[in-house]
Amino acid sequence: MTATRFAPSPTGLLHKGHAFSALTASETARALGGRFVLRIEDIDFTRCRPQFEAAIFEDLAWLGLTWETPVLRQSEHIDDYLAALETLRGKGLVYRSFKTRREIALASLSAPHGAGEGPRDARPTAAEEAARLAAGEPFAWRLDLAAAEAAAGPLTFVEAGAGPAGERGAVAVDAGPAGDVVLARKDVGVAYHLAVVVDDARQQITDVVRGADLFEATHVQRLLQALLGLPEPRYHHHRLVVGADGRRLAKRDRAETLRAIRERGVTAEALRRELGF
Repeated sequence: MTATRFAPSPTGLLHKGHAFSALTASETARALGGRFVLRIEDIDFTRCRPQFEAAIFEDLAWLGLTWETPVLRQSEHIDDYLAALETLRGKGLVYRSFKTRREIALASLSAPHGAGEGPRDARPTAAEEAARLAAGEPFAWRLDLAAAEAAAGPLTFVEAGAGPAGERGAVAVDAGPAGDVVLARKDVGVAYHLAVVVDDARQQITDVVRGADLFEATHVQRLLQALLGLPEPRYHHHRLVVGADGRRLAKRDRAETLRAIRERGVTAEALRRELGF
């Protein structure tokens, strides 16, 4: 059976862009006679707040959406993500990196990869690793991209929507621009890429419906699915809702929230029509 999901992080209030994505996922499930799943991606313990989770339920109910219960919260499944990490570690596909974000940013200015690409081989020497572990320094687990790509071989994913450049159909996986992505870090625990592929498999998600801004993340996630032996969903990337300035709506830019829209008297039906539903 077809299954779609809407998977917000409770780090702020939802805005029109979230509404569009949730409605698109719900309508896709309805059109295909499938399931619509709500997932709370709350593994960033430094930013997630219970009041924002409560607001997510309130906003989605106001929009007229219904979803399966119980709702999965990622914070309740950390052991499963760590087990997946251990699987990759057992295959020699991850390594400890002690570099800070600042050190990586500075190194990228002179690195051989292209502008905007992620770090390559941010690992320490064996002696440095031993010394830093002995000193109790924090570290991140990074994916060894070169080893991962060699282990997985050539991959594709199916794009049933459209990527930023109009990509459709079978898309060749190229995780190169992401570099050696972080899969776990002490301050935020397990990272998004790893948790999301584990949960999509757990919840039997067949069709991932989300914004085109996450298109590039699909390359890394498809690679992780192959390495962990997880099923491959179809992907439906949709257009982004933009503001009057032409920029996509974002929490960090203080886009008008659904709560504020509701408080100024706009009905859910009016907002749905505005968004094309």
